[in-house]
Amino acid sequence: MFLELRNIQVQYGSVEALKGISLQIDRGKSVCLLGANGAGKSTALRAVSGLVPLKAGEIYFDEERIDGLPPHHVVRRGIIQVPEERRLFPEMTVLENLEMGAYLEKEQHKLKESLEEVLSIFPPLRNKLKQEAGTLSGGEQQMAAIGRALMSRPRLLLMDEPTLGLSPILCEAVMESVVKIKQRGTSLLLSEQNAELALEVSDEGYIMRLGEIVLHGTSRELVSDERVRKAYLGM
Repeated sequence: MFLELRNIQVQYGSVEALKGISLQIDRGKSVCLLGANGAGKSTALRAVSGLVPLKAGEIYFDEERIDGLPPHHVVRRGIIQVPEERRLFPEMTVLENLEMGAYLEKEQHKLKESLEEVLSIFPPLRNKLKQEAGTLSGGEQQMAAIGRALMSRPRLLLMDEPTLGLSPILCEAVMESVVKIKQRGTSLLLSEQNAELALEVSDEGYIMRLGEIVLHGTSRELVSDERVRKAYLGM
C-alpha cells in the first residue's frame, strides 16, 4: 500500500476533528475525500503532510511510518500539498512562485525539465511567467499553485479543494489537469466538495461527515449509490 492511514485521530482543543479514520491509496491511483465543510477533509490532508499532530493512529507512506515527522521531512519523501486558497506569493512573479516549488532541486537542467512539464500541463502560464502572481485570475492562480507543487516532482500529490471559488468552466480545466497529472504516474489524494467532478477523475472515494468516514467505494460504485446521488450529486 502506497499511503495508509490507520485509525488516525486529530483534536483541536476539545474538538475531535478526526475520529479514527482509515484509508488507503495504491501506487499510481487517485482517491477523493468528499463531504461538506467541517467534515475533516482538510485536516486529513494536513495530518498526512505533518502539519497537525495525531492524537492517535498511524500513517504509513511506501511502507515507512511518517506520522510525527516534521513537514519538511515529509516533503523530502515526495509528499507535496496544494493548499486550499492557493497561498501564492502575490508580489513574486509566476516563475518565482514555480521555482519555490523546486527549492530542493540543485541541478539546473532538472529544474528546466520540471518547468517545461508544468507549462505543458498549464499552457496559459507560459505567457504569464514574468507577471506578479497576485495579478492572475483565480483560475490562473490555481494553475500556478498546482504547478508549484509539481515542480518538486511529487510521488504523492495532496490537493485541498482545488476548484474552490472557480467558475464551472475553470473547474473542468483544473480537473483535466488532475487527469494529466495522474497519467504521469503521480498518486493523488484529493479533498473536494464538487463530488461529481472529483469522482470523474478518481479511482475511489471516501465520504466524510463530522470527522468520520461514512462510506467508501470505487468511483463507479459511489456514483451508482442512491444515497450519494441524492446527497452529493443532486440526482
